[in-house]
Amino acid sequence: MAEFLRITEIFHSIQGESTWAGAPCTFVRLTGCPLRCVWCDTEYAFHGGTRMTFDEILAEVGRHRTRLVEVTGGEPLAHPGAFRLIERLLDADYTVLVETSGAFDIAPVDPRAHVIMDLKCPGSGESHRNLWSNLDHLKAIDEVKFVVRHRADYEWTRDVIRTRELDERVQAGALRALLVSPVWGELELRPLAEWILEDHLPVRLQVQLHKLIWGADARGV
Repeated sequence: MAEFLRITEIFHSIQGESTWAGAPCTFVRLTGCPLRCVWCDTEYAFHGGTRMTFDEILAEVGRHRTRLVEVTGGEPLAHPGAFRLIERLLDADYTVLVETSGAFDIAPVDPRAHVIMDLKCPGSGESHRNLWSNLDHLKAIDEVKFVVRHRADYEWTRDVIRTRELDERVQAGALRALLVSPVWGELELRPLAEWILEDHLPVRLQVQLHKLIWGADARGV
């Protein structure tokens, strides 16, 4: 396997999502994604990018001097080389987060990595791409994210959490967290918070912290 990938950007910022929110983090954004979520905020990563060897990627990551790294996209797991990059980062003693859509098999991901899997709600237009067998491969250090566009998305999220027994897995410590995010600019926080409280869901309501800091359209943050 060739040890290179096409990279849209590598940057150092504050982690904006997941239970790692607020921590300084270096992001490696791979180029390309076969999904087309209607609310996607990284369409610029669909095409272009720069071809970089794994050694070049690790050198750039090392320049930012943080031990927390997220491999993201696009969709990182659409690229076979991403699995080897994750291994290389882990072998270099980084804590590695892998942000994935859930449309690609997570089983080959190195078990030392923290998978943050985004189950696509119907409002994304891509819920048919969810690879449900991925739920069987989630570990105690992994997280599942739902991006909610409207009430129907929330109800779908609630029902998935219950019917797939994700709530029980979180409460048993077999899954790190369930994350629920509103689509930026389309759903207010208050109604989403009230729905969660009304249904007693064991989830973490999150906002995209980086957008609050630098604005919704900023890149490289």
